[in-house]
Amino acid sequence: MIRKTTSLFGAAAALALALTACGGTGGTASGGSAAPAGAYDKDATIQIGSLYEPQNLDNTEGGGQGVTEAFNGNVYEGLFRLTDDGKVDDLLAKDYKVSSDGLTYTFTLRDGVTFHSGKALTSADVKYSIEKVVAPDSQSARKSSFAGIKKIETPDDHTVTVTLASKSISFVYNLSYVWIVNGQAKGLTTSEDGTGPYKLGTWKRGSTLSLDRFAGYWGTAPTNKQVVFHYFTDATALNNALLTDAVDVVTSEQSPDALAQFNGNSNYKVNNGHSTTKLLLAFNDRKAPFDKPLVRKAITSAIDDKKLLNSIWGDYGTLIGSMVPPTDPWYEDLTKVNPYDLTLAKKELTDAGYPNGFEFTLDTPNYDPHPTAATFIKSELAKVGITVKINIITADQWYTKVYKNRDFAATMQEHVNDRDVVWYGDPDFYWGYDNPQVTAWVKQAEESDTADQQTALLKKVNEQIAADAASDWLYLYPQIVVASSSLSGYPLNGLNSQFYAYGIKKSA
Repeated sequence: MIRKTTSLFGAAAALALALTACGGTGGTASGGSAAPAGAYDKDATIQIGSLYEPQNLDNTEGGGQGVTEAFNGNVYEGLFRLTDDGKVDDLLAKDYKVSSDGLTYTFTLRDGVTFHSGKALTSADVKYSIEKVVAPDSQSARKSSFAGIKKIETPDDHTVTVTLASKSISFVYNLSYVWIVNGQAKGLTTSEDGTGPYKLGTWKRGSTLSLDRFAGYWGTAPTNKQVVFHYFTDATALNNALLTDAVDVVTSEQSPDALAQFNGNSNYKVNNGHSTTKLLLAFNDRKAPFDKPLVRKAITSAIDDKKLLNSIWGDYGTLIGSMVPPTDPWYEDLTKVNPYDLTLAKKELTDAGYPNGFEFTLDTPNYDPHPTAATFIKSELAKVGITVKINIITADQWYTKVYKNRDFAATMQEHVNDRDVVWYGDPDFYWGYDNPQVTAWVKQAEESDTADQQTALLKKVNEQIAADAASDWLYLYPQIVVASSSLSGYPLNGLNSQFYAYGIKKSA
């Protein structure tokens, strides 16, 4: 998922907190903060502070990270749920079976599930929802993950059968990204009709989005009556809202310098969880000079990632040297493949035919930390003769210019999903990296018989894209959640930008 731009990245994924495999939202989510020792207010309103307002309310229409954060698991549910520790649990699917050849999946739906409109969930809605993700005009991050679907059948209201053209070891995992939507619902960019524990209250663009407890929910009711997401464009203003009790929790702290006012203060708790969000300097590998790996390697070696990370996050965050975070099974520390080395960078530029450097435009989203990081990159690259022109653009402009039209030389962006290294196997993805061997390995990994086979192949992918400097993976974000000490049960990890709210408790 890219932060704040498209559901594809704030994807997407995307989409992160977990409960048990048997469904219902009662109890503290896996990986969440500890349960309160005393009583809590079952009718509390939880005020949530965020920098990521949705672009719209449909994750197949470019809703962005914000709609994933607010809606995934809260308003919409999938056949499966991706837990905070990366496991996949049954949700709307009561169970499923896989044929001996691995090509046919049969899902049995839960009984008694209704949408917020009152309509009962049927297999037709599941079929519609999957087809919505793979539709020609879909902007879903996981669209390509379902390209192997051959047909979807609904033999009865509670059974869905999906036949694949080839084996897909990640098929069930990928289904955790598919929101099950009422197939008859309309206008979903400004409304919703999901099966989750909350229904949409009011969305005041530029200000707040409220979710109200759904009385007809099929599972265990949320531990609060309402949640209200408050949206800010400035991290300092967001922290001030927490200090003045205007919000109870900040979903992801983006101003590390502000942590001193919360650390050691008994009124607040600072939590450092695990993140899957990578900050990328993404090149358009289709266009000169970035079509040359040596140029990309030179730029990567000319930027002091450690200094950049420290300047923005202090002691927080991680250098990874690739697209794969430590929580992915195929992680390797590849930070030494393209080390910070100005002499090496200058040599690589010369070998690539650019001894005097060159000039390019860096399209940069207008929200933190991109402008700051872009300025740092400009200064670093000037040391090896490369001139950078920074072009500040909005999230909407980024989606149209960069992601949709591919009209860019290089850009900055955050990718929030786990297991998204596979996008380097798709030459049509926005960055245009095209290595036939990598594409073949990604395909073989997906068709693997075992997780060990898949892991071995994706390690090869990770090593190759690092060797090619397909992008410059600047650092892995920390996941810092700051909350009032009166709160518990909130998510700690930033897996795919999800923020399940149904387990949050507020002391009475």
